[in-house]
Amino acid sequence: MDSLSFLGLLFGIMIVALVSLRVGLTRLGVPSLIGFLLLGFLLSLANSEWGVLTEAGFAVFEFLGGIGVIALLFRVGLESNLHGLVAKLPRAAPIWIGNIVVSGVPAYFVARYLLDLPQVPSAVVGIALTATSVAVTAELWRELGLLRSPNGELMLDVAGLDDISGIVMIALLLAVLPVMNGESELPALDLISAASGLFLIKVAVFGAFCLVFARFGERHISKLLQTLTPPDAVLVIAGVTIIIAALAGQLGFSLAIGGLFAGFLFSRDADAVRLDTLFEPVYALFAPFFFIGVGLSVDPDALLAASWAGVLLLAVAVLGKVIGAGLPALLSTGPAGAAAIGLSMVPRAEIAMVILLEARHLGDWAMPSDIYNAMVFVSAATCLTIPFAVRFVLQRWPSADGSAKSRG
Repeated sequence: MDSLSFLGLLFGIMIVALVSLRVGLTRLGVPSLIGFLLLGFLLSLANSEWGVLTEAGFAVFEFLGGIGVIALLFRVGLESNLHGLVAKLPRAAPIWIGNIVVSGVPAYFVARYLLDLPQVPSAVVGIALTATSVAVTAELWRELGLLRSPNGELMLDVAGLDDISGIVMIALLLAVLPVMNGESELPALDLISAASGLFLIKVAVFGAFCLVFARFGERHISKLLQTLTPPDAVLVIAGVTIIIAALAGQLGFSLAIGGLFAGFLFSRDADAVRLDTLFEPVYALFAPFFFIGVGLSVDPDALLAASWAGVLLLAVAVLGKVIGAGLPALLSTGPAGAAAIGLSMVPRAEIAMVILLEARHLGDWAMPSDIYNAMVFVSAATCLTIPFAVRFVLQRWPSADGSAKSRG
């Protein structure tokens, strides 16, 4: 069942299915990632019933998912404007801070004391729920012509800060978690301090590499891309991105971090929009396999045990963003705008799923299967339902775009 011909057949079926899902769900106004998660879960069900995948098959999907997460985070970085974020920090920072604190801290305490989880998975849940997937709702703002309105830009700025802080917390989490499960006579605080120090050294090394690349290499690659045909340019972009992500992995970071930094580096290019267009086929092919991998990693036998935790964490996920981002947004806009911004920050997708999947790979001690299932439910539920709420607010109250603050 794991022969090359079978895996090729399965891969082809998956490609046709994901394209069909993307087209069909887009017409219905449903985020396509919902379909990708479901497709992966159906594959998980089929595997549990008939054993269609063994170790080699899982390895193939893990590889495709790894390329997918690189593609996802590369695009996040490419579409980020770091210089613009710094300039807009005074307006966006209060919302971002409230957004992170009110989302993460209550989530940790709910996981720790209501769900009776150990400290490590509680911390993972808290960090994962600080993340945002603004791409799910940004398309609605764009469709209504409001993405470049005052509130639309403010939402994008806060989401950009969310992405960066989420990636930083991923990196620190991955550096600290392994030592928290180790057998050592040293105090836990000493182990965490040592791991954090090593992490900072690795950050300095990787940061130095990125600075050198940005200073001496990026402009030459950008010039080269302008001389190449689109297919060759796509291959160069993909190759350089994978190299940077792999180097990040060798330093103990995740592939996601390398992909994000690669996107940051290429975002300096004045022609970054063209790069995004060139990269679209790679993104369209591989990014869905990350979400398919998330669905595949769901344990069908643990679904029932995850139901209560899923409902409870969903409530925390929604309230954390609506309150944490919405209340500070009142300082910059009216109630309608604050509601639109708060709701737009609720969906959790790529960054949250990266955090959870990385922790899941470490084992049940870092992320139990039932809690992982519950968090996948949270991601799917927020991405499926919140866009309709955002559309309602934006269409019902014109002042939600920030252009009529006094009427908010």
